[in-house]
Amino acid sequence: MNLSWKWLADFVDLGNTDIQTYCDRMTLTGSKVEGYEILGAEIENVVVARIKKIVPHPDSDHLQICTMDVGKGEDVQIVTGAQNVFEGALVPAALPVAKLPGGVVIKPGKLRGVQSDGMLCSMGELGLSAHECPGKEENGILILDEEECAAHIGEDIRKVLMLDDTSVEFEITSNRPDCLSVIGLARESAVSFGKPWKLPAPAVKGCGGDVKNYLTVKNLAPDLCFRYAAKVIKNVRIAPSPRWLRMRLFAAGVRPINNIVDITNYVMLEYGQPMHAFDYAMLGGNTITVRRAAEGEPFRALDGSDHTLASSMLVIADGEKPCALAGVMGGENSEITAATNTVVFESACFSGPSVRVSAQKNGLRTESSARFEKGLDPENCLPALLRACELVELLDAGDVVDGVIDAYPAKPETVTLPFTPDRYNAFLGTNIAAEEMVKILTALDCRVEDGKIVVPSFRRDLACMNDIAEEIIRIYGYDKINATNICAETTRGGRSPAQAFRVAMESALLGMGLDEIQTFSFISPKNYTKIGIAQDDEAARSVVISNPLGEDTSVMRRTLLPSMLDVLIRNLNFQNENVRLFENGSVYIPSADEGELPFEGKRLALGMYGDVDFYTLKGVIENLLSVAGIENAVFTATVKDAAYHPGRSAHIRAGERVIGTMGQIHPTVAAAYGTDVPLFAAELDLDALFELRVAEKPYRPLPKYPAITRDFSLVCDEATEIGTIEAVLRKAGGKQTEDVRLFDIYRGPQVGEGKKSVSFRMTLRADDHTLTLEDAEKVSKKVVALLDRELGLSLRA
Repeated sequence: MNLSWKWLADFVDLGNTDIQTYCDRMTLTGSKVEGYEILGAEIENVVVARIKKIVPHPDSDHLQICTMDVGKGEDVQIVTGAQNVFEGALVPAALPVAKLPGGVVIKPGKLRGVQSDGMLCSMGELGLSAHECPGKEENGILILDEEECAAHIGEDIRKVLMLDDTSVEFEITSNRPDCLSVIGLARESAVSFGKPWKLPAPAVKGCGGDVKNYLTVKNLAPDLCFRYAAKVIKNVRIAPSPRWLRMRLFAAGVRPINNIVDITNYVMLEYGQPMHAFDYAMLGGNTITVRRAAEGEPFRALDGSDHTLASSMLVIADGEKPCALAGVMGGENSEITAATNTVVFESACFSGPSVRVSAQKNGLRTESSARFEKGLDPENCLPALLRACELVELLDAGDVVDGVIDAYPAKPETVTLPFTPDRYNAFLGTNIAAEEMVKILTALDCRVEDGKIVVPSFRRDLACMNDIAEEIIRIYGYDKINATNICAETTRGGRSPAQAFRVAMESALLGMGLDEIQTFSFISPKNYTKIGIAQDDEAARSVVISNPLGEDTSVMRRTLLPSMLDVLIRNLNFQNENVRLFENGSVYIPSADEGELPFEGKRLALGMYGDVDFYTLKGVIENLLSVAGIENAVFTATVKDAAYHPGRSAHIRAGERVIGTMGQIHPTVAAAYGTDVPLFAAELDLDALFELRVAEKPYRPLPKYPAITRDFSLVCDEATEIGTIEAVLRKAGGKQTEDVRLFDIYRGPQVGEGKKSVSFRMTLRADDHTLTLEDAEKVSKKVVALLDRELGLSLRA
């Protein structure tokens, strides 16, 4: 939003405030200033001059020698090649040493031997165009209007052409559409500098008649058009706008066109309310109907582009055809032309999302749509419409028919919030007096009465206590907040127990020589097939991303295994021979109820290949469990997980709870990833490990009494798990069991086919006395009996 400094002065008097101070203060109070431009700053020593006499150059067939009155008492001679000058003409004259836009410097000199003390300027050399200077010759010297400039000979051209203005560029956030207007920024300026401001009510005299005899309005889409107001202007006199209006539009970055169009643009900038003007003669049936477009309905916009509309789009139609795409752009079929005699002014409030969709689908981004998208105030429609009619009368651009059509189906409810000064101060850490808060809010057009704040209709962004507190502190001044010492009891930082646990797990893995990786949480649904999970399996049901970057990243993963395998294969392709990796990541399990959010769980994935085997991976996991203080975990063989090699994979259990799976990747899965190298992986439930952890490990002093060891050799079936036998041994030894360790496995003809001989060393120790041989013998007998009863095993002969 570009704000004219002179335009601002119509509403608030900032006294001698310089532009830099203004910009700094406005930024501090929340209206961020991107920068400012002093119009005409590059123009120096250019004045209004009159050509008194013209004679041909004696040595040129196209140059002319002009004797100029520049208001200094002495005439000045300037040589020019322009052919549109004449005696008595008022022109801009650059006198030495003058400066023009683009770094041009004018110095005295001679042209074909004749002294020239300056240069006559065209509109382009002053940085202007035919839009700011209508009716003037673009390729010749700018001939100034006699009525406007005759009394200003010798004066600075910037002042005469109203180039002595400053344009301030604001970055307006989407929650403040009220500041996309001169009035909104004037209000903010007045509050920021503690100055009064004025907003005169538009005064329209009218010419008689009744607008209802000219026009009827039907609003068939009140859910998309909250208010529609219209007035009729007859006997329209199309002409250029006066210079003051053209130059204000110029300062705001808007191109002047003609008085009627300029009035609608002027009101849009001043009030923030987009308007549109229809040629009344082009409205079939003298009717305006606000309706949804018919599916496939054709529409040609003002810029000549053709569009096919959808039924979700809102149009302004007459009795036969759409005449405008609501809030975006008018139609070519109702355009204002030089032949227009009667005009309909529209001032409406349309649904922001509807306008945005229409603008995007049709590729029409306009100043109007940019404002409507942010949500405008329906209460602003009528004042803006009346201001447009006031300007019509002021510019003598037509006769305003009495009456107004105002289709306003439902006025929005007034927003009220509790006025709680103590909460604001507690929230802000301030000690602002309640009276000061009331003063600030009142200046912002909020009413404070009976312990409540009545929010103005143009501030729909004020919806809760935080919003009010923000309004108070931004005007009061962030720089006025007193510095206070940090209260350590309330601001003590640190990791949560879960975070600290995860860091401990990661540190342990790094210490064991593994490298950490981090992968995306979204994967391709085809990844489930690669690890042996069918697409219709419940384990493949995932959270689907509504706007994925591609099919390869279209679902949220529910296992880390595909991501780990991708990285392992990438390292294999890079010919890294020995790789050990881990990832601490999230998985997303969709809820059975579509209305509920998915469960996000933490998992720990391990992956390795090279100089490793099943027991290398198992040892890493056992060390992790030891760090977590989980002592009752066992590894049980599994053949049900399609991703892992049957007989070379295991579930990790803590009691009845499965806390992870580990083992060698199934050869068919490895082949699906393009390798025959043995890959080993594991996926642990990090949330379960955290729940089962021993947060504070008990101190265990060094043993005072000696241990006794006993060896047991057993013959069992090949399918019997070592962990099952170990569990029975530990159970038999009870509290006296310090360690059970497998030290030998034998397979051969002496034990028979399908059999194996396993040997365990069992370490026994008591905390309070020295075990005797009799104590050890009792445990041995208990081991033998328990092995026979639970597993049907006996000691090897």
